[in-house]
Amino acid sequence: MATALLHSFDSMVVAMLLFGLLLATFQITGANTGVCYGLLGNNLPPPHEVIDLYKHNNIPRMRIYAPVPEVLQALGGSNIELMVGVANEDLYNLATNMGTAYAWVQNNIRNYPTVNFRYIAVGNEINPPAWEANYLLGAMKNIHQAISESGLGNQIKVSTAFSAAWRILPSI
Repeated sequence: MATALLHSFDSMVVAMLLFGLLLATFQITGANTGVCYGLLGNNLPPPHEVIDLYKHNNIPRMRIYAPVPEVLQALGGSNIELMVGVANEDLYNLATNMGTAYAWVQNNIRNYPTVNFRYIAVGNEINPPAWEANYLLGAMKNIHQAISESGLGNQIKVSTAFSAAWRILPSI
C-alpha cells in the first residue's frame, strides 16, 4: 500500500514538473484582439459611435466586409487597424480587368489616407466549387499589384477567407 502511494506521489510530481516546463515554454505576447463590424441588421448605431466603442474598449483591430464610405470616414485618424473586404461578386471584374483593380484601390483605399489599412480580404468564404473560386487568385494578384504600385505594398497585405465548409478529405 505504501509503495502504491509513493508511486502515485512520484507520478504526480513528474506530471507537475512537465506541466511547469510546458508553461515555461510559452511566450507571453500582446493580445491580438479584433472584432468584425457587420452592417447587416436593424437599429445599428452610426459608424462614429461604433468607432468610439472600439476605442473605449481598447479594441485595436476591425474587419469590415465591404468598403463602406461612412465607416471609412469614421475610421479616419482612429489608428484602428483595418481589414477591409472585397465582395465575392467583384472578383470576376477584378481578376479580368487591371483597370478595375486600380480603381478599386483608388476609391476604397487611397481616398482614405488617414485610415490604418492593414489587410484586404479578397472575397469572403469562397467555396472552391463555386464560380468565384475561378477568379479568386487573379483578383488577389491584381489587387496586390495595384496596392504595390500605389506604394502601399509594405503596409497592406492581401489575403482571402475560405469557407469553413470546405475540407480536404484525408488520404487513405
